[in-house]
Amino acid sequence: MASVEVLHRREGVNLLQLEADIASVRTGSSIASISLPDYVEHTEGVSRVGALSAEAVIRDYESAAKEIEAMGTELIDAARKCEALTAQVHDAIAFMRETAAGYREEGRKIFRRIEECALFTEDVRKTCEQVKRRMTEGSAGPFSDDEPEQQDPELSGIAAHVSMTEVR
Repeated sequence: MASVEVLHRREGVNLLQLEADIASVRTGSSIASISLPDYVEHTEGVSRVGALSAEAVIRDYESAAKEIEAMGTELIDAARKCEALTAQVHDAIAFMRETAAGYREEGRKIFRRIEECALFTEDVRKTCEQVKRRMTEGSAGPFSDDEPEQQDPELSGIAAHVSMTEVR
């Protein structure tokens, strides 16, 4: 069986004054005027002190529950911000990858041009060496009646596609 604590009135406590103080703090004067959460209601016959104590406790619990819900709302808002930031990060990564691919492509083009220039320079050098060799051997070329016309050696690479008028 549950034990019931018996409270004795003390001479120094004025219950009427205490009730008046509590009523002045509340917005209404009756128990029914205080709005309670939907999940509780006063039990018929409960004393005024018991009802007020129960209201105080339920208000503290309800306040804590609302704060917990508010934290959940803040967490949902933070998650939305995080998702938006994640989308921005994915966009930035995609941009970086596109930029890196563009740099690679540009590097490849420059690489090819440098090698083409190197090959062209080598062909020009070979052509110049051949012309120089012919000049030092004393070949008079196609204008001489003494010797039969010599065929030019076959040129390779880019030099084969460049005419002597383009070189001058």
